[in-house]
Amino acid sequence: MIAIPAPTTVPVTGGNSFPVRRVYCVGRNYRAHAIEMGADPDREAPFFFTKPADAVVPSGTTIAYPPRTGDYQHEIELVVAIGRRGRDIPVERAHEFVFGYAVGLDMTRRDLQIEARKAGRPWDMGKAFDESAPCGEISPAATTGPLTGGAISVTVNGETRQSSDLSLLIWNVAEVIADLSTYVELAPGDLIYTGTPEGVGPVQPGDRLVGRIDGLADLEVTIR
Repeated sequence: MIAIPAPTTVPVTGGNSFPVRRVYCVGRNYRAHAIEMGADPDREAPFFFTKPADAVVPSGTTIAYPPRTGDYQHEIELVVAIGRRGRDIPVERAHEFVFGYAVGLDMTRRDLQIEARKAGRPWDMGKAFDESAPCGEISPAATTGPLTGGAISVTVNGETRQSSDLSLLIWNVAEVIADLSTYVELAPGDLIYTGTPEGVGPVQPGDRLVGRIDGLADLEVTIR
């Protein structure tokens, strides 16, 4: 018999846990990051890619430097945890479907992503690999309220690498939820990584990353 894998969970403030169903990510959702990646943010609607649920690891994890890359990069992001089932969700009701918020990292094998993009191929091996979606403790929306602004940053060995504000999202949380729900039915257990600001860059074995968003628990990971 093959043992059933244990479900992936993320701690919730107060002692509970959030079982992860699916992980969705928004590409190029800050203007300055879109520009640094060679894109024109004024011409793009939201687009999405996915990661496997077991790519999610909690704060405090020591994650491996992944194989087959020479350019392993950090992307700090606000993560939205979905708590209700719905499709074709109106923007004005989107916050009703939010269970909570967390700090996340969309770790990326940038060289593989760029090679795939140039060839018109999927990004999976650049984005959807083991331990590629660290996620901090989830703060319930009932205590935070809707997050429409607030500082977001990541440091590497104490040096600030990315620093911006959630108010600079091209597509805000409500708009992202509404648009994504026209493609798929969202359900409790879904996580949405909402995009990263400018300043993405490489990390090396031994580096310690600390992600921060105002009002949420810090996310800390170390590269081994």
